[in-house]
Amino acid sequence: MLTLIENGDVYAPEPLGRRSVLLVDGRIGKVGEVDRRALERLGIEHRVIDAEGCIVTPGLVDPHSHLLGGSGEDGLGMQTPMIFLSEVVRHGITTVVGVLGVDTTMKTMAGLLARVKGLKEEGLSACMWSGGYNVPPTTVMRSIREDMLFIDEVIGAGEVAIADRRGLCPAPPELAKLVLDTHVGGLLSGKAGVTHFHVGEHPQRLKRLRELVEGDWAVEACMLYPTHVERSPELMDEAIELVKGGAYADVDVVEEDLHRWVAYWLDHGGDPARLTISSDSGASAPRLLYEQLCKAVVERKIPLERMLPLATSNTADVLKLRTKGRLAQDKDGDVLVLQKGSLDIVHVLARGKAMVDDGRLVAEERFLPTTNRHIHLSGTKGEEGSEGAA
Repeated sequence: MLTLIENGDVYAPEPLGRRSVLLVDGRIGKVGEVDRRALERLGIEHRVIDAEGCIVTPGLVDPHSHLLGGSGEDGLGMQTPMIFLSEVVRHGITTVVGVLGVDTTMKTMAGLLARVKGLKEEGLSACMWSGGYNVPPTTVMRSIREDMLFIDEVIGAGEVAIADRRGLCPAPPELAKLVLDTHVGGLLSGKAGVTHFHVGEHPQRLKRLRELVEGDWAVEACMLYPTHVERSPELMDEAIELVKGGAYADVDVVEEDLHRWVAYWLDHGGDPARLTISSDSGASAPRLLYEQLCKAVVERKIPLERMLPLATSNTADVLKLRTKGRLAQDKDGDVLVLQKGSLDIVHVLARGKAMVDDGRLVAEERFLPTTNRHIHLSGTKGEEGSEGAA
C-alpha cells in the first residue's frame, strides 16, 4: 500500500515548507516532490491524503507511560486501569515506552511486557524500561543487562527513584552498578542503555546523580536520563547543568504547565536538543502530552519548530529509536496531519496504518469484537466539588 500526503507544510520536525510525503509499506519512501500522475500510472493500490491547509509532522514519542495503570498509593482500590490503544493514538502518540513505578509487586514486569507486546500487535510502536523505583531492580531475567539482550522491547532501566521517600535511597556504589550494567547492556544490544530516573520532591534533588558523575564510578552523564525535573526552579537549574555533560532530561505534563517549564529551560541556557516531554500517564491521561504541546504553541506562542522536537526527534535520539521522530527517507511512517492554527488532529498514521482518519478514530482494540462488555470511565479530577478520580 502506498500513501501520498500532499499539499501540506512539512515539519520534519524542522520546517521544510510545502512538500509531499510518500509512504511505502509502512515506511517513508520520500519527502519532497512526488509526481502524483506517475504514481497513478503505476496502476497499484494507493491512497492520496490532501493536506491543504495542514501541517505534516512526525508522530509523537512518549518516553514515560504507566501502561498497566497507576500504582495507587492509598490502597489497591486506587490503582487505575491499563492504558488502551485508542486513548493513545487518537492524540497523536505513535510510539510509547512503558514503565513501572513504586509498585513492582502487583504491577509486574511480565505484565508490562505483555501490555507492550499487545499494543504492538494493535499497530502501535511500543517498548519499555526494566525495573522500577526499587534498587536492586525488579527484572524479567536475572538482570537489566539480560533483559536488554534477550527481550527486544527493553531499552534501558527505569524509573529508578531518587530524592523520594518512596525510593530505597540506594548508595552511590549500588546505583553506579545499576547504571553501568544498563550501559553495558546498551553497548551489547545496540539499544539506548540509559537509566531513567524518577526525581522526587526531596531537597536532595539531583545530588545522587552528581555523585555518580563526579565520583570514582566511571559513570558518565550521557548514561543518565532524569524525569520530573519541572518540580522546582532549583531542580530545573540542576538539570540544565547536568545536560551540559551529555545527559538528557525530561519534563512531564501532569501539572499542565508545560509552557512555563519549557520557557524556563530555554531562558536559562538549557540545551533545546536535550530536553524531552512525557505524559507520565497512568493516573493522568495520555492526551495531556498532545494537549500541552498544542497549548504551548497555540496559546503561549512558542514556535512549533521549538516544541515539536521535544516530543519527536529529541526523544528518538536519547532512546536510540533510529527509525522514529523524524520525517525522512527510510524512517517509519509515523505521521500526523494537523490543522494549521489550531493544531487539531486530522490524520494519524502509525507505520503507515491509519489510526485517525479525517478527525475520526478508526483504530480499535483487538479484543473488542470478542467481548460484550461495555465500559466507560471518566475521571473527575479537576471538576468542581470532586474529591476523587476514576
